[in-house]
Amino acid sequence: MELKDLYQDIIVDHNRSPRNFHALEPADRTAEGYNPLCGDKLKLFLRLRGDVIEEAAFLGSGCAISTASTSLMTERLKGMRIAEAEALFGQMHRLLTGEGEVDLDQLGKLAALSGVKDYPARVKCASLCWHTLNSALHGSQSATTE
Repeated sequence: MELKDLYQDIIVDHNRSPRNFHALEPADRTAEGYNPLCGDKLKLFLRLRGDVIEEAAFLGSGCAISTASTSLMTERLKGMRIAEAEALFGQMHRLLTGEGEVDLDQLGKLAALSGVKDYPARVKCASLCWHTLNSALHGSQSATTE
């Protein structure tokens, strides 16, 4: 099996069975994201313990790339410090836009999104959750891909 096929399998799996797809109450931080280009919408919930993301969950509707990206993100965030999550946002931005080098091994399953940069119309789909995370971490209630 080629790496590209493995990555596609991960995206299909996380779209069909998204992880952490539920409201999280109480949540310490929330933000809503919207991609007007294709209609993807999500609400991200974060529960913190000090500066550690204890839980991450989401609700919403979107295309396969948007749903898979959000599912993968919420899995990865659990147990991360806020500063680590902010650094991960930067890495994912570079990965999805192709603007800069990224260590794919360090990203684990998130590396499955590396092919998105080859489809410019899908970059906003994959990055919506990351911009929503950035908004939640910085106290903003909303994010958009515009």
